[in-house]
Amino acid sequence: MDYQVRTARITDVDRMVAILDGSGVLVAGPSAAADQLRQLVSLPQASVLVVESHRRVIGAGILSLRPSAAAGANVGVIDAIGADAASDAAGVTEALLAELLRSARNKGCRTVEAAPPADPRLRAPWARHGFADAGPRITCAIATH
Repeated sequence: MDYQVRTARITDVDRMVAILDGSGVLVAGPSAAADQLRQLVSLPQASVLVVESHRRVIGAGILSLRPSAAAGANVGVIDAIGADAASDAAGVTEALLAELLRSARNKGCRTVEAAPPADPRLRAPWARHGFADAGPRITCAIATH
């Protein structure tokens, strides 16, 4: 399947919320997530991406940065990744991870962390990108330019 990953626009927020809610990754609920996503779309310390197939948004991912004295640089945190229920979730996850890690690298992160995916079938894309268990989270060390 051919996917296009791009930076999210404010007009993508409602579709992103539907995808992330359907994927079960929203803790605070759709309304709070929509408000937060509208803010994150324009912040430089976040990367909010969508995946399109045939001009339809079928996936969404969010990377935020947090400063870390221990790491000596910012740490990227993948807050959420979700795919439309009718799509290839592993393929969408793979495409999003590649771009989120590229964004983290470009923003000077040395490490990216995330909660492990709830669906064990989605662990493979994460492992292919270098994520490994590190306590309750999974992490991936990345090289900076």
